[in-house]
Formats: sequence, C-alpha cells, structure tokens
Amino acid sequence: MASVRPLHTVTNNDQHLIQECLAGRTEAFDQLVLKYQDRLYRTLMRILGSSDDARDAAQEGFTQAFFKLKTFRGTAAFYSWLFRISFNAAITQKRKTKRTSTTLDTQDNPASQWLVDSHPETHPPDVAELSERKKLVHQALNELQEEYRTPLILRELEGMSYGEIAEITEIPLGTVRSRIFRGRNELKQKLSMLFQNESEARVPQSDHESSISETK
Repeated sequence: MASVRPLHTVTNNDQHLIQECLAGRTEAFDQLVLKYQDRLYRTLMRILGSSDDARDAAQEGFTQAFFKLKTFRGTAAFYSWLFRISFNAAITQKRKTKRTSTTLDTQDNPASQWLVDSHPETHPPDVAELSERKKLVHQALNELQEEYRTPLILRELEGMSYGEIAEITEIPLGTVRSRIFRGRNELKQKLSMLFQNESEARVPQSDHESSISETK
C-alpha cells in the first residue's frame, strides 16, 4: 500500500514558480511541467489503462493549467489542482470518443505488486508465479466498475486522502469512502476467485506430470 503524501497545501517552491509565471516569466511553468509530468502520466495511466489516453490527458491538463493559472488559489497542492484538471479532461475526452480501454499495463506500473504479497521476504515467490499473480491482480482491478476502480487506485496506489479524492472526482466524501470500501471488498472477492481458479487449473497438469513420472 502506498504511503500517504502531504498534498494538502502548495509548496513554497511551487508557489514561487507560479508567481514567476504569472509575472510574465512563463519559462517558470516549464519547471512545473518537468517536476510533475512523469507522476501525472503514471497516475493517469493507472486509472485510464491506456498510455495514449494518459499522454493526451496529461498534455491537455498542463495546457489548461497554464491558461487557468491565475485561478489557482493555493488552498490545495498544485499537483492536486493539476490532476483534477487533467482527470476532467480525460473523462471529457473519453465520453466524446467513447473509449473503453481499461487494461492496466503491469510493465509500466511501478506499483504493480500492490496486494500481491504483503510480506514477500517470508516466502519469496517464483518469478513466474509472481508474474502470474500480478496479472490476476490487474485482471481483478480491470473487472471492477470504474466508479470503484478510480477512487481505489487513487487511495491505494497514489496515497491520496479521502478529501483529495472527493475534490478530484467531484464526488461527496461519504460516497468516496463507501466506494473505496466496496471496491476493496469486491477486489478481494475477485482475487479469491481468480486465485482459486488458477490453483484448480494447475491440478490436472500436476496430476498428469505425476502419472507420467510413475510410468517411467
């Protein structure tokens, strides 16, 4: 589970860059882009499941943020404000194009071991087994309804507070808590079924191999 980062207030460095940009030194915004572009892309990738959609949303988010910079009040972290703009741009674009891609790329997701093993040092898994378990975790995530998947990813993978998630997704705080709770439960149920099915699928093969060994 990701650790919760302090995102509630704008940092002094961000505030300085914002003031510089608003004063006409627009090159200061380039520093904000360099600072947050990778993180923004990764977060959007986890939610949208498409590298193209994530890249488009991040680019649109930075563009809108630049032109809306004078409306930033500094009551929240700049990244939270930027992400909300990018997230809304992604949702709007998705509705227009009716894209339905939700497959998470385990290779591009640095947090892909989430929920796979809380204590891997106690019984380190085989590489192939770990890879298979990652696929099952992401399959379970992909099967969640979007209304549960998005807040769950923001909470567990991004470490955002319930308040930040409510602000970004424009969902009431109580609803955010409820959806995350239900999302966790549904994810556990789906994982349990997937792991069980995977284990059962391996039994015939093991029995077959055992039978072959016995005949030698």
